[in-house]
Amino acid sequence: MTIPVWLTIALPLAGATILLLGGRRTNGWGHLLGTAASLGAFVVGAVLFTDMLGRDAEQRTVHESLFSWVPVAGLQVDFGLHLDQLSMCFVLLITGVGSLIHIYSIGYMAEDPERRRFFAYLNLFLSAMLLLVLADNYLGLYVGWEGVGLASYLLIGFWQHKPSAATAAKKAFIVNRVGDIGLAVALMVMFAYIGSISFEGVFAAAPNVSEGVLTAIGLLLLLAACGKSAQVPLQSWLGDAMEGPTPVSALIHAATMVTAGVYLIVRSGPVFDLAPYAQLGVVIVGAVTLLFGAIVGCAKDDIKKALAASTMSQIGYMVLAAGLGPAGYAFAIMHLLTHGFFKAGLFLGAGSVMHGMNDEVNMRRYGGLRKALPITFATFGLGYLAIIGVPPLAGFFSKDGIIEAALGAGGVKGYLLGGAAILGAGITAFYMTRVMLMTFFGEKRWAPSGASEATGEAEFHPHESPKVMTWPMILLAIGSVGSGAAFAIGGTLEHWLEPVVGAHEIHHVAPVWVVTTVILAVVAVGIAIAYRMYGKREIPVEVPAGSVLAVAARRDLYGDALNEELFMRPGQLVARGLVEIDDEVVDGAGTGLAALVSRSSTGLRQLQTGFARSYALSMLAGALLVVGAILAVQLW
Repeated sequence: MTIPVWLTIALPLAGATILLLGGRRTNGWGHLLGTAASLGAFVVGAVLFTDMLGRDAEQRTVHESLFSWVPVAGLQVDFGLHLDQLSMCFVLLITGVGSLIHIYSIGYMAEDPERRRFFAYLNLFLSAMLLLVLADNYLGLYVGWEGVGLASYLLIGFWQHKPSAATAAKKAFIVNRVGDIGLAVALMVMFAYIGSISFEGVFAAAPNVSEGVLTAIGLLLLLAACGKSAQVPLQSWLGDAMEGPTPVSALIHAATMVTAGVYLIVRSGPVFDLAPYAQLGVVIVGAVTLLFGAIVGCAKDDIKKALAASTMSQIGYMVLAAGLGPAGYAFAIMHLLTHGFFKAGLFLGAGSVMHGMNDEVNMRRYGGLRKALPITFATFGLGYLAIIGVPPLAGFFSKDGIIEAALGAGGVKGYLLGGAAILGAGITAFYMTRVMLMTFFGEKRWAPSGASEATGEAEFHPHESPKVMTWPMILLAIGSVGSGAAFAIGGTLEHWLEPVVGAHEIHHVAPVWVVTTVILAVVAVGIAIAYRMYGKREIPVEVPAGSVLAVAARRDLYGDALNEELFMRPGQLVARGLVEIDDEVVDGAGTGLAALVSRSSTGLRQLQTGFARSYALSMLAGALLVVGAILAVQLW
């Protein structure tokens, strides 16, 4: 009997439930339970993958309908799961990389008194992310989508005693809610115009739906993807999210959550393929974001924020590829998978550096760490070579494939998109070489002679991380080296995904070797410029003034300032206006009516004297008025 798909979700959910409800009684072994739950989900995923390999390509889809969920007259939704070649890629990535990060966290969070709660949140995140990619309808996906947002909020703000962490968690939560509105409204439009929110129902009806409706659905889904995947204009939360523990950055903001938007677009391919304007919006967002993130990464001195900007840029490559339709879907997923290896490895390497440097994140206070942290240096270095696309490492195959697909879009569009992607590759080589040189090469800037006596600052004694942290880094480095070749050679991943995303074809504007040569030349230029600036010159500990562009990049190209001026301040004015309307009009009407009744009752109360003669006199006056009125009518 085939193992049930729902077990992949149930195991980490059970782990989270036990750890959260068990409280402090689980402190001693909570981290072990959380890790076991994640590993168990990976084992289930591996068994399902093996079973899937044993069937023909057209028969590999597994569907499980668990129970009737929304039995409303016009809306019938079952709680169902859908496992196919696309969702299987995510199941293995989420549980595989997630398990390595759980193991790493055992050492990284060893001294944290709330380690058990941290592992509970990690398990909660895994279960929500697995539901997101396994649901067979948009409503189930939406539940996982919101669950991922909740878990992200809890993990980013895990150290809530730090005001910066609490603020970053709220910022991530609010910005993601903006994108979530797009997904919620998209569901409403689907139901209104299609009558279904299941993948099967929507995709089957799409050819008969007007292009305008499909464009609206596509743009709303793009808005949702921008929020979850930190794409322009909803990218501002990602850098601040680095306030969370480093394993959070590796799991959520490198390998899984930020790729949810890419999954949503690729899964909704039948909608986007019939809505060219929505597809155009996707490629524009991807191209702009890959350059935006790369430029920001060039000026960050915080090692985690530099990697966060890199994540934004690399997700931009994936979104760009997803917007190219069938020509790019496979490369979007390939880069997503390879990125899961090398970026998770880079973040864990950054955490290892911080572990050996008393949690220092400023690269201007690093330097010369390759000898003190040899394993971290080697694994981080392999991740660096993979992300800049040095052959034959993973990023070379996936990123070059995206660039070729972008150039193959044809005409001016192809040259603009391909040019942006090639330029992004060069900038990536620059800022990642900068990170390597500032961290592992040059003179040490972390313990100048007499620093502790002169400044009162703690003197650093860099040391390698324990094996529970280095082994996950080693395994991720192996994935950074070999995953690209495994996916690309022979078109393995393309053929695997073809039954879901369609046939993969690229129009080559030039021989592949020519495009590859141009890309590698641009990458070499980026490396050379970085080496000249940071390898041959002394790196000042204090931040230099820099150019106008450097200042703008340090401030995230004024993304927060723009959001503040365009949205926050006008929103505050609208809120104040609504408060005044509420106070003066809504509340005023209620209080005014109450005051009128009060004054009227006070006046009437004066007539209630309690004396019989007063009442008799009033009755006589009333009788005389009535008699007088009757006589007047008769005389008239």
